[in-house]
Amino acid sequence: MNGEQGRIPGGLGRRGFLGAAAAAGAGAAGVAATGCDSAAERSGDRARPSRRADAARRAEEAERARPGHADWRIRSVGPPDAIEGYADRVSVEPGEEVGLHVSTTAPAFRVSAYRIGWYGGAQARLVWRSGRVDGTKQGAPRFLDATRTVRADWDRSLRVRTRNWPAGAYLLRLDASNGHQRYVPLILRSRQARGRTLLMHAPATWQAYNTWGGYSLYQGQDGAYGTRSLAVSFDRPYAGSGAEKFLVYERAAVVLAERLGLPLAYTTGVDVHLDPGVLKGASAVVSLGHDEYWTPQQRQYVTRARDEGTNLAFLGANTCFRRIRLEPGPGGAPARTVVCYKTAYRDDPYLVNRRDLVTTDFRQPPAPDPESSLTGVLYEGYPTDAPYVVLDSGHWLFAGTGVDDGDSFDHLVGVEYDRVTPGDPTPAPLRIIAHSPLVCRGRHSHSDSAYYTVASGAGVFASGTMRWVEALMAGTRENGRDHGMDARTGAFVTRTTENLLRAFAAGPCGRNKPRPKDNVRAVYGPGTRNRPESGTGAVERASA
Repeated sequence: MNGEQGRIPGGLGRRGFLGAAAAAGAGAAGVAATGCDSAAERSGDRARPSRRADAARRAEEAERARPGHADWRIRSVGPPDAIEGYADRVSVEPGEEVGLHVSTTAPAFRVSAYRIGWYGGAQARLVWRSGRVDGTKQGAPRFLDATRTVRADWDRSLRVRTRNWPAGAYLLRLDASNGHQRYVPLILRSRQARGRTLLMHAPATWQAYNTWGGYSLYQGQDGAYGTRSLAVSFDRPYAGSGAEKFLVYERAAVVLAERLGLPLAYTTGVDVHLDPGVLKGASAVVSLGHDEYWTPQQRQYVTRARDEGTNLAFLGANTCFRRIRLEPGPGGAPARTVVCYKTAYRDDPYLVNRRDLVTTDFRQPPAPDPESSLTGVLYEGYPTDAPYVVLDSGHWLFAGTGVDDGDSFDHLVGVEYDRVTPGDPTPAPLRIIAHSPLVCRGRHSHSDSAYYTVASGAGVFASGTMRWVEALMAGTRENGRDHGMDARTGAFVTRTTENLLRAFAAGPCGRNKPRPKDNVRAVYGPGTRNRPESGTGAVERASA
């Protein structure tokens, strides 16, 4: 049965929310007129983008003022085959169609589309609901021996039209008639991000850790690293609830950004790889809590955006660590397969003629290019659990938090961490604003939060810990994996992130905030390399 009918329009009642005044004053930047047009024509050229920006701002304000629906959470996952599904596209633009491939042991199911946001504290809004769809238990997955890739290759169950859906991060909840539920994540990507803060979701990392069908980029069906997949497919459901990585590492940042009323845009790392045009003119690009797997093209385009004045925020750790390729899926559908040979890179067929695209860690041969030249920090290890220690309490990022130098926040550093490593490519001047002692696998080290600017004026912040986005939920009931972080930690990370997002939304941060004073030598000493030991940071691990 087709599930296109049944759209639920939200109410238009106004609600107060934090940051509305800031949102009302912000909009996409106009495009300067050029050439030999008349003054009247130039005035018209300026007015048109202004009208578009005003219309977009009004639509966003109306969307944020709509009532939310607190029932978006899953109540019962049930057994693995109760209901599960996947979308045939990682993202779509509003108005485009997406196919859902669903398998269930129930006689029927429905689909509910929830857009994630603030919505007065409900944190999601029901945008659309399908009619009843007949349930089918679909066939066994297909296994590709050459790369140990699992693909579901199920028949399409329904088409979903996203007409009148606003851009954003969505959870499509599959509701089986037997009472069990699963999510299918979907990003409705923005066509452009000029003058906006661009949230860049990480589906390649979601898929890398996905163990559905018994295989991921970390393990095979027997749990061993040696039998892992060398390529994983988007044409299969995500294990567990269907959206674990999004829920743990991304959702809270989306909710906060929406609550602040910032002009936002949405995309994914896959989409930046396919079409970097979305980065053009963005005020900021935000990499969320676990964004490990990048193509070289994505890294090149994000670096270019920085050098053209776009601020960058890396809210997690272990970012841009793995070099991947995106290859077609069934029927030639683009970017449906994530390829990463890792330590088996000598078996990668690109080794012969395209060494720059060989899929191993960015820092490793045959084309070493450590991620620190972009992020300012370098991934070092797993696992750890340590307090976050403030080094520079006077930094503008910590304004209003009330911290002093040496103040700490238990459990905020983990489970993976980054640090500044002077022996590797590191931008300068770079300011370390938190310097947290830790122990990882018996080795004493540090995690660093760092900030730098470049000639374009762009500011770059890296949190140095994978728990930053999780900490936005600390002290609440929103996240069962808070690692012991308390409400004090939640308040500190929330205020710091608010400072960051507001400053980055205002344009190139190096022009609006003090230029950072380099303190790397003061922290680590002159001439110290502090490079991780060979192999550190490349230890294969289970999903964190």
